[in-house]
Amino acid sequence: MMGMNPRERILSVYNGGTPDVVPFMLDLSHWFYERNKCPWDLSVAYDEPERDLIEYHKQAGVGFYLPNLGSFFKTSYSDEVRATVRKSADGSSITWGFETPLGSIERVRVWEEESYSWGIPDWSVTTEKQLRILGYALGSRTFKFLPEKYQAWLDCIGDQGVCYVGSGYSAMGQLLGYWMGIEGTMYATIDWPQALAEVVDQINASNLRLVDVLADSPAKFICMGDNFSSDVQPPHFFNQWSRRFYTEAMRRLHAKGKKVAVHIDGRLSGAIAMIRDAGADCIDAVTPLPMGDLTPQQCRDEAGPGLILSGGVSPELWLPHTPLRAFTDKVTEWLELRRQSPRLIANAGDQVPPGADEDRIKIMRDLVEEHGRY
Repeated sequence: MMGMNPRERILSVYNGGTPDVVPFMLDLSHWFYERNKCPWDLSVAYDEPERDLIEYHKQAGVGFYLPNLGSFFKTSYSDEVRATVRKSADGSSITWGFETPLGSIERVRVWEEESYSWGIPDWSVTTEKQLRILGYALGSRTFKFLPEKYQAWLDCIGDQGVCYVGSGYSAMGQLLGYWMGIEGTMYATIDWPQALAEVVDQINASNLRLVDVLADSPAKFICMGDNFSSDVQPPHFFNQWSRRFYTEAMRRLHAKGKKVAVHIDGRLSGAIAMIRDAGADCIDAVTPLPMGDLTPQQCRDEAGPGLILSGGVSPELWLPHTPLRAFTDKVTEWLELRRQSPRLIANAGDQVPPGADEDRIKIMRDLVEEHGRY
């Protein structure tokens, strides 16, 4: 009898069943871009499926799930807000700007060849006035789903996996990750608590408009998250600033039959339970020891039996300087969790990093087939 394909295995886990083998899927985008020196331009929307990347997944026997540069909805702003994006003449920096009746702000990202990523040289929101400008701009957003773009990705992926649709950062994620940084945001909670609370509510109200658009869309899997790490957003901080938004967003998505994965790619202790209790179906990018702070068993203990854990192999284990035995031991240790619950996906902790040993992609595939059977 033929076994399940990657898509069927993922669907089985999300739908409460038990697949024939633990699903195996990876975010290979960053590794693939660097390996093939693909252009990675954050200043434009990617309208077409990444066919070469998807084809590599198919050839390597790897499940696909995360369209890193996919564009599935259009964002618009009110007439009072002018949003701009411009690249430097040499293409090494990108500047995003907002012009509003309250004033203007900009943020910049700079290309870093070594990490093959766009770094943030300085934080752009350092005053209460700038915070208000950001709230005005992001609070004005409206959204329209692009079903033809989504369907094009589905058609390209086929049975090789599924298509997660990202909802972007929450208000607090925007502040921490794009505009203020950790230190600036923490100071703002003390220095401008009322303004911060109002801006967070303003931005999250707009985010919920996107949630409603996604809830009514043909998308099946919604990926949320602020790149959570429990040392940055511990439970007490999350409860104050973000829990209400996430709980409401997941309630609305579940009411329309969507499945919700939340991306936690940092410290796990406390974060798994707080996101579980907010209503998530899956924790994506789970990074256990040695880079993370929990063993696979501790991840399952905190998650309980019903929450899907997707991850398992932390980034440094993929690199050539790490002994292969260390890699294979951690893969099989993760797969042992299947004996306690079939709510498990074999994946990378966050993503396969640039410079990874290509052979380990196929080695993990073979280990899952051998040691991941039910």
